[in-house]
Amino acid sequence: MPELPEVETIARHLAPVLTGQTIARIDVLWVRTVDRPTAGAFCAALTGARILHIDRRGKFIQTALSTGQTLLTHLRMSGKFAVYRDGPGEDKHARLRWQLGDGAWVVFIDQRKFGRFYLVDDPREITGDLGPEPLSADFTPAWLAARLAQRRGEIKPLLLDQRFIAGLGNIYASEALWQAGIHPQRVAGTLSVTEAERLHAAIVAALRAGLENGGTSLDGLYAYPSGGTGRHQDYLRVYDRAGEQCPRCGYAVERIVQGQRSTYFCPVCQALAKV
Repeated sequence: MPELPEVETIARHLAPVLTGQTIARIDVLWVRTVDRPTAGAFCAALTGARILHIDRRGKFIQTALSTGQTLLTHLRMSGKFAVYRDGPGEDKHARLRWQLGDGAWVVFIDQRKFGRFYLVDDPREITGDLGPEPLSADFTPAWLAARLAQRRGEIKPLLLDQRFIAGLGNIYASEALWQAGIHPQRVAGTLSVTEAERLHAAIVAALRAGLENGGTSLDGLYAYPSGGTGRHQDYLRVYDRAGEQCPRCGYAVERIVQGQRSTYFCPVCQALAKV
C-alpha cells in the first residue's frame, strides 16, 4: 500500500495537471470506487467544479474544489492515476475517470478494487482521527516519547496505526526501526527517552529519503500519473531483504509476521532488549 512518500509524490505530480482546471465530465466505471455520496450525486456535484488545490493528509490525496467540498482519494493496495491527452485510454482496470476543461483525461486505475473516493463538506469527516503528520512541526521527539510511554503493545504495529502517526506504513516503519536499532517486537512503553528520540529522527529520515527518491516501487502497481516509477526500492536497508546481509553489521536480515504484515529486521543490530 502506498505510504506517505508515495502519496505525497503522486499529489505533487497531479497538482500542476489539475490545479485551476474544471471537471467537464466524470464517469464512475465501478460504483464501489465511490464511498460517499452515491455515484450519481458524486458525478453531479463534481461536474463543473474547479480544482483549487491538491495536497495530502496521511495516506489521502486531498483535492479542494470551488464548490467548497473536498475530494479525498485513498489509493489502498493498487490504486494509481494516469493522465491521457488523447482520449480516456483503454485500461481494463479503470474504475473512475474525469475529463478536464482542457480536454485531458485523468483516469483512476485500480487492479484490486480497494481504492476509494470520498466527496465531503469537511475533510475531517474522514481524516479527523488521524495522528500527527510525521514531517510536521507537531511531530516532535518529546511528543513521541510521551505517547510511547503510555503504550503496552509492540512498537511496529503501533507505528502502523494511522491514529497514532499519519502516513507511516510497513516499509518505512521497518526501515526506521532498523535505523534506530530497535527490535520491532519491543514493547513501546519500554523505550527510553533517548531511544524515542532516536526513533523520531529515524522516522523523519526514512520518510524524507523516500520522498527524495520518488517513493518505493516494489510490485509494479505504484506508478506516477506520467507512468514513471519511484527508485527508493534501490535504497532500502532491510525491507524485503530477508536473507541478505544487514548493511550495518553483515548479519542476515530476518522476516517475521506482525499483525498479518511482514516485518524485516536485523536480529543483531536490533536485538530484543531485556528490560
